[in-house]
Amino acid sequence: MQLKELFNDDDAVSPVIGVILMVAITVILAAVIASFVLGLGDQTQSATPQASFSFEYDESGISGTSGEGVLSVTHDGGDTIPADELYIRGSDYTTVSSPPSGTMSSNGQFAGNVSVSEVSAGNGVEVAVQNSYEIRVVYESAEGDSSATLGQDSGPEA
Repeated sequence: MQLKELFNDDDAVSPVIGVILMVAITVILAAVIASFVLGLGDQTQSATPQASFSFEYDESGISGTSGEGVLSVTHDGGDTIPADELYIRGSDYTTVSSPPSGTMSSNGQFAGNVSVSEVSAGNGVEVAVQNSYEIRVVYESAEGDSSATLGQDSGPEA
């Protein structure tokens, strides 16, 4: 008779399953609360702007120089980007001012010390380049935690 009672007695199963479920719920709630308290839930990645740049090289751009021309770098479309976060990087270039659409500072900043605060479609700069230039338009966030190349071009002799 005791053997039948053993198979029919389900009292011990329910409390064990209940305790396991309660522990799991407690752990999940503790993880969610801890993530918000520690600020992990608020962190969002700052997105790199999406923009397109065109490059137009004019080899006869600067009179009296040999192998030197002008490269026009123009923002064709996409996100508007703060000017102090855009840089021209590369080799075999110097800076040429073109006030209607922007200038570059001596460190290659896209619109360094001028009144242009944002670079949007139609804005651009002119860069004096050797015909072996390699140029990149680089976005660097103000915090300095991220950077990305938005456009690049190279000269006919590169």
